[in-house]
Amino acid sequence: MRKSLLISGVAAVAAVALVGCSGQAETDASGEASEWPESITISLVPSVEGADLAEALDPLTSYLSDNLGIEINGVVASEYSATVEALGSDQAQVVITDAGSLYNAIERYDAELILRDVRFGATSYASVAYTNNPAKYCAEAPVMATYAASGIELSYCNGIEQGTAAGAGPAGLEALELIDNGTEVALQAATSPAGYQYPVVAMRELGIDTDADITQIPVEGNNNSVLAVYNGDAEVGFAYWDARTTVTEEAPDIAEQVVAFAYTDLIPNGGVAVSSSLPDDLVTQLTALMDAYADSSEEAATVMFDLVGLSDWTSETEIGEITRYGEILAQFSN
Repeated sequence: MRKSLLISGVAAVAAVALVGCSGQAETDASGEASEWPESITISLVPSVEGADLAEALDPLTSYLSDNLGIEINGVVASEYSATVEALGSDQAQVVITDAGSLYNAIERYDAELILRDVRFGATSYASVAYTNNPAKYCAEAPVMATYAASGIELSYCNGIEQGTAAGAGPAGLEALELIDNGTEVALQAATSPAGYQYPVVAMRELGIDTDADITQIPVEGNNNSVLAVYNGDAEVGFAYWDARTTVTEEAPDIAEQVVAFAYTDLIPNGGVAVSSSLPDDLVTQLTALMDAYADSSEEAATVMFDLVGLSDWTSETEIGEITRYGEILAQFSN
């Protein structure tokens, strides 16, 4: 098992009950009996406020308990890294967490990735390079394509989109080479995958010294990165696909004034990982149940979106995207 450590220090872990030592015997695929624990604990960082947590968690844990026949507990982690520590200390056996924490759980504790988060039909998203100077960064005139999630038409160039926008990267990255010395580039905090990490790696891989060759314009949030380009404070800015939809009220002509000209590698959504201590047959059933949860009822779909901001889970995990994310995180771990 590989032991690389990307997060220094030990995050505080929410106090939870330890798993029971014994449980029911089940028969696995080979016909041999496997001992299931009497209970398992899920650790997650919810989207809801703490006061609503018990109510928000109950439908999911009850659904799993009823179908698995064992007790399922849900607990809150104070931050995503705390879910990793909960799994490593066996205070949780299942974690619903972000991509970086999934990578750490796999690398440090031999966790198994079983599901990926689905938001609006996608398990990953690109960071987008935006500009207010298409004459410089676009090889041809921008075209309009529909952003299906909102039905808004937005402008793209360098062949990265046509018709209905898909947001699939990498695409058009060679245009980043046109960022010359002193160019003002809007970048978010160094912890932001879409607003800093993936764009900086993309520029560095094209030979751009992001500390010396560009003028970094610090911004807070994806919307402000787009607005920095719109307002002329930066010639280029980076944000998630497609953050222009977040500023249409204050900038109704955003589609004409700010053009998307490149996509980075795809940034993975988070997902669900389980402890290597869980029996294989239990993991198989748990995976199938969680995969089917969003479609199990209208209440389930609502709970899932309200609880963790997701529309679904999928067992198509695309582990390579998580690995790439870990490699990029490693460049910013210090």
